[in-house]
Amino acid sequence: MTSPDPEPAHEELAREELARERSHHDACRAALIRMTEDVAEQVVTGEDVAASGADAEVLGRHLRSRAKEMAEQPPGPLFFGRLDREDGQVHHIGRRRIAEHPAAPPLVVDWRAPVSRAYYQAGPHDPQGVLRRRRFGWAPHSTGATEDLTALEDERLTDGGAGTGTVSALLAGEIERPRVGPMRDIAATIQPEQDDLVRSGPAASLCVQGAPGTGKTAVGLHRAAYLLYTHPQRIRRSGLLVLGPHRAFLAYIAEVLPSLGETGIRQATLDEEIARHPVRAEDDEAVARVKHDARTAELLHRALYGRVDAAPSEDLAVPDGSYHWRLPAAELAAIVSAVREEAPPYATGRERVRARVVRALRLRAERRSGPMGAAWARRIERARAVTAFLDRCWPRTTPEEVLAEVLTDPAVFGEEFAVLRWARPPRSYRSARWTAADLVLLDELAGLIERPESYGHVVVDEAQDLSPMQCRAIARRTEFGSLTVLGDLAQGTTPWAARDWDEQLAHLGKPGAPVVPLTLGHRVPAAIVDLANRVLPWLGADVPAGRSVRRGGEVTVHRTTDLAAGAREAVRAALAAEGSVGVVTADHLVDAVAEGVRGHGERVSVLPASLVKGLEFDHVVVVEPAAIVAAEARGPNRLYVALTRAVSRLALVHEAELPECLRTTP
Repeated sequence: MTSPDPEPAHEELAREELARERSHHDACRAALIRMTEDVAEQVVTGEDVAASGADAEVLGRHLRSRAKEMAEQPPGPLFFGRLDREDGQVHHIGRRRIAEHPAAPPLVVDWRAPVSRAYYQAGPHDPQGVLRRRRFGWAPHSTGATEDLTALEDERLTDGGAGTGTVSALLAGEIERPRVGPMRDIAATIQPEQDDLVRSGPAASLCVQGAPGTGKTAVGLHRAAYLLYTHPQRIRRSGLLVLGPHRAFLAYIAEVLPSLGETGIRQATLDEEIARHPVRAEDDEAVARVKHDARTAELLHRALYGRVDAAPSEDLAVPDGSYHWRLPAAELAAIVSAVREEAPPYATGRERVRARVVRALRLRAERRSGPMGAAWARRIERARAVTAFLDRCWPRTTPEEVLAEVLTDPAVFGEEFAVLRWARPPRSYRSARWTAADLVLLDELAGLIERPESYGHVVVDEAQDLSPMQCRAIARRTEFGSLTVLGDLAQGTTPWAARDWDEQLAHLGKPGAPVVPLTLGHRVPAAIVDLANRVLPWLGADVPAGRSVRRGGEVTVHRTTDLAAGAREAVRAALAAEGSVGVVTADHLVDAVAEGVRGHGERVSVLPASLVKGLEFDHVVVVEPAAIVAAEARGPNRLYVALTRAVSRLALVHEAELPECLRTTP
């Protein structure tokens, strides 16, 4: 980054320049209102177009979609930056394109447009044709009122690089603005290394290994918005899916894509994506580990295809009027074996066997009686003898039926799977009480029987916590699409959390996808990053330590004899400053701690350590770190997550001794 313009403008000239920019914003607002009205009018006009019914429907759907998108865009400033180029062109950069009419030069250029890239990438050593980059300062939480434009800051990129390394004051202010409410977009603050990832092409899958506060989630969401802008037909035709770890996280990020002008994007948890039944039971950890193990995929494959009889012992005789067409058992076995070796989805395999049996019968019939028409073939396909043969050699089945048989007697497939046996088998699979892990296995079987539709692109956040079987569920949905994988091996907290990205990417169906580390944080200040880095050696994850561009930050440690009272005092101190306050503790202590801080208002959230991943608060109070560490096998990882949720200030409140990882300086 370069420093602000070293030549201070005269105060009067600065006021005049700010007035001109406010006037431009007024013109942009008027143009946007006209754009919205024009789209609404086009919807009405489009209903009366002279075209075929199908064409009119397609046009109407497109126009209604545009009108809905325009109507749903959230309020806010219409631009956040400006480029003055050597060729005399001036571009204001915002979250969407604004023009007085479609053929006119834009008043605001979309941040995703090629011309906007220089806003993020240009610098003194590579100006990219830019003379000046201007950033605008808007009042916090502005809804876009012109008077909320309160400041501007210029960086000249042709001054030989003077001031390189000084962070822009407006940029720093935007990054450090208090976190109240849901996550916001970072279109105004994207850094060059983030921009490279955001603008990668639609065919490329990539993995972002991001230390806390490096903006990996924002990068993934902005990449989604970029792909929808640059390849709308390709991505929208197959759909775009954003997968998050839990509903609280999805609620937190829900407004980012709409703020960037993209609506109608499916955002879900993987459990929601694969839900075939309600979860009505719970596995203990030993059983869940086996169900989530990649070897279980082979078990299910054997169980399903074990139903296929590749060596039928009887000939097939199909009546056709007064005659019977026959296929010998050896020829039937050859057909079934050939299809089995081709390894199609199970349901496709059954129909492929049917088609080849009918073709073999047709060859016999045509040698005897001449050409047979399509009606004859359809009649033979539906013949009882053919269906009965298929039911014997390649029977219909459901994922539930196969899994119920596996769980009833899993030792048939090896003693390592004996732990899966139902303690009380249900009367039938229709009355089974399925667990969350069972739904993953049912999805595996459903994918073996009939492949699900593939999304054009899927963004997977907190991917380090996915089991191999969960990864396979995602891989089936991106067979013909691409992936943006986001995560941090140091924040892996599930029993099956990944320790290596190469192996995880192979399970996700994208082996060899590049792994790009982001280590420079813009959210978590240095004092908090340094404390969290003490925990890294205890996590068993080979990841680089995080760094922060933000010096300072505040870390305090309070020992108490009453956790509830200690938490209450820490929250009271936190509320003296602006912003949100997150109180994080071990799951079993949440109720007691919440009782102690009750009545402090909406700015305070009390959360179990198991649900804070991906969230951020201005001030975080971690209550009894030792309890978080002791609560589970990956307790140190859970503590690392809790420590790195703070944007400005972190307080540790403890009664027991602090964990050794916090008492040891690396």
